[in-house]
Amino acid sequence: MTGRELAQKVLANINKVIVGKEETARLLLTAMLADGHVLLEDVPGTGKTKMAKTLARSLSAEYTRIQFTPDLLPSDITGLNIYDRQKNEFVLRKGPVFTNILLADEINRATPRTQAGLLECMEERQVTIDGETYVPGKPFFVIATQNPVETAGTFPLPEAQMDRFMMKLSMGLPGREEELQIMDRYMEKEPLLDLASVLSLEELNQAKSEANQVFVHTCIREYMVDIVEATRKGDSIVMGVSPRGTLSFLRCVKAYAYLQGRNFATPDDVKAVAVPVLAHRIVLSYSYGKGNDTRALVAQILDSIPVPTEDFGV
Repeated sequence: MTGRELAQKVLANINKVIVGKEETARLLLTAMLADGHVLLEDVPGTGKTKMAKTLARSLSAEYTRIQFTPDLLPSDITGLNIYDRQKNEFVLRKGPVFTNILLADEINRATPRTQAGLLECMEERQVTIDGETYVPGKPFFVIATQNPVETAGTFPLPEAQMDRFMMKLSMGLPGREEELQIMDRYMEKEPLLDLASVLSLEELNQAKSEANQVFVHTCIREYMVDIVEATRKGDSIVMGVSPRGTLSFLRCVKAYAYLQGRNFATPDDVKAVAVPVLAHRIVLSYSYGKGNDTRALVAQILDSIPVPTEDFGV
């Protein structure tokens, strides 16, 4: 199966449930193939949780959901050892991170201590419980959601944890025609209930390996570095993109090119993933603004840097 065939197969399945968000679904799939995690941020009711569930159902993978609340503890995520009186020993009760796809719903409602419980899992792909190290799942993909409007009783994610997310995406509100399609589709039943998986874990892991082999020409890499360096310059910028962000940028470009059916990357692939991969890693001074202004900044950077024109497949 080629990358384009894989993309068409999975996206067509997602489109049976989600209306008009094909590019968001493509970027989610890109992050998964690039071995990263995604933060979905938008107002309530735009389909963040449903998108995560639909992607999980499209794959033959284990899926777990955690509803983050202020009283959630790190052990509620990772698990803990419980004494078994019959066996006269401690037995590990695994937490919800022992899965393939983890939905961290409303992640900003948990305390920083609990949020930090995900850090090791997301970055190191391992869980440490009472000094013992375990592997959560292979693959392990976190989709976290948060509501940017309601701030009462929430704990904003610190920059260190934001940097762990490969992409930050937004669903956005549907247009008039899309909203009519949503009403028609959900008129009589919930389409998610009848959704079948179209991709096995073996096929997914094979696709991840093939995506990692995509060729990125030197001029494309230099173009990407120019973009990253531009995020670190300017009086309005407090913090630019880190080297971790640069590597995430590279992996996403390769995965996006793979889903287009190519074995080499082009500047269009770079432009397609630049904003969702880089914008949330930038911190601006209060004099400039905050929030979506970082997305506008990355867009300005893309417009200002010359695009290479070489033969990218050589």
